[in-house]
Amino acid sequence: MVDKTILPNGVRVVTEKMPGFFSVSTGIWVNVGSRDEEAHEQGVTHFVEHMLFKGTATRSALDIAKALDAVGGFANAFTSKENLCIHAKVMDTHLRLVVDVLTDIFLHSLFDEEEIERERQVVVQEINMIEDSPEDLVHILFQQNFWQDHPLGVPIYGTETSVRGLTRGKITDFIGRRFAPETVLVAAAGNVDHSAFVDLVAPHLETLNHHRRPPKRTPPQVVPHRTVVSKDLEQVHICLGFPGCSQSDPRRFACHVLNVVLGNSMSSRLFQEVREKRGLAYAIYSFVNNHEDTGLMGVYAAVAPEDLEETLEVVTAEMDTVRRHSITASELAAAKEYLKSSISLNAESTDARMNRLAKNEFVFGRHVPLEEVQEAIDRVTADDVQEWFDAQYRPENTALTLLGPVPENGADRFPPA
Repeated sequence: MVDKTILPNGVRVVTEKMPGFFSVSTGIWVNVGSRDEEAHEQGVTHFVEHMLFKGTATRSALDIAKALDAVGGFANAFTSKENLCIHAKVMDTHLRLVVDVLTDIFLHSLFDEEEIERERQVVVQEINMIEDSPEDLVHILFQQNFWQDHPLGVPIYGTETSVRGLTRGKITDFIGRRFAPETVLVAAAGNVDHSAFVDLVAPHLETLNHHRRPPKRTPPQVVPHRTVVSKDLEQVHICLGFPGCSQSDPRRFACHVLNVVLGNSMSSRLFQEVREKRGLAYAIYSFVNNHEDTGLMGVYAAVAPEDLEETLEVVTAEMDTVRRHSITASELAAAKEYLKSSISLNAESTDARMNRLAKNEFVFGRHVPLEEVQEAIDRVTADDVQEWFDAQYRPENTALTLLGPVPENGADRFPPA
C-alpha cells in the first residue's frame, strides 16, 4: 500500500508498505540536478552530494560511517541531471537511526573549508577517471554536442575548471536557492508504517522554511552534429542518437519497446547483426535517456578503426528498416514480456520501489501502480512503434560522435544518417 503526506511546509513524505519484508529503503530526494545550475556553478549539485557525508555539527564523517556500519546498513547518494538523493537500507528495527542520520546530514552538514578542499581533489580524480573511460566519455561528449548551450548537455560533475572554482559560499548559496521545501521528498519502501514514519521525519524536515520558487526548466533544442574527437585508443567509440521521449510522454512505451527490439537485449537486431553475425564489436547496444521535458534514443558501439564504416552502415541500415517496416509480431510480444518481466523483477527490491515512489511523485504527482505500466506496455502495437520512430528518426535531427583513432578532419566521411 502507498501512502502520501505533505508536511505544512510542503515537504512530501511517500511510503510503500511491502508485506513479507524485514528491511526498509529510505531516501531524501531533492528535485534539483545539474540542469538547474548556473554556468558559474557547474558541478555544484554533485559536489553537495559528496559533502553531505563529510560531517555535521554533532557527527564527524567517521561517526556517520560507523553509525550505519554498526547496524549492517548500506548508505549512498547520487546526483542526476534532475535529482539529488541520499539513501540508506537497513533492517526495520533500525529505521529511527537511519532517519536521524539522513536528516542530520541533509540539514546540518558543516561544509567545512578543509573538507571542501580535500573533496575537491576527490572529484577532480573522479573527472579524470571518466576521461580515462572511453565508453563513459563518448556518451558525455555526445550529449554536450546534442544539447549544446543547454544545462542538460553539461556533465553532471561539471568540469575540472568549474569544480576548482566552487567555494563554500557558492555551495551554500546554491542550497539556499534550490533546496526549497517544495522540492524535497522523503520516500521509504519495505516494512514501514506510514504514520510512524511521518512522525519520525516531520520533526526534522518541517523546519525547512526557505521557500523560493525554482526557475522553470526549459527544454533544450537538439543540435544535429558530426563530431570526431581524436584520441589514441585501440577502438573507435561510436555514439549515434536522435530525439526521444520525455518521462511523461504517452509514446514512451513504444520507444522502450523499440529499444528492446533494436539493441537492448541479446536477441536484438543490432546485437545479432553487429556482434553475432559479423563479429564487428564486443559492445553494441541501444539506449534511452528520459528527462522531465525531453529525451534521446541512441546506439553505442566500440569497434576497430577498420570496421567503423561497416558498423555505421549496419546500424543505419537497421534503423532505416524499422522506419520502412513494422517490427514483427514475435519481436513485439518478446519485447513486451522483456519489459514487463524487468519491471516485476525490480519490484522485488525495496531500493527499486523507493526510487519509483520518488520519481513518480516528481513526474506525475502521484503513485503509478505497476499494473498500470504493464497495461500501457500491453497496449503498444507494431504500428505505434513504427509511427513513433518514423516521426523521431530523421537525418536532419540525428547526431553522431566518434571518439578514438579517427582524424578530426574526417567527420564528413561519416554522415549521421
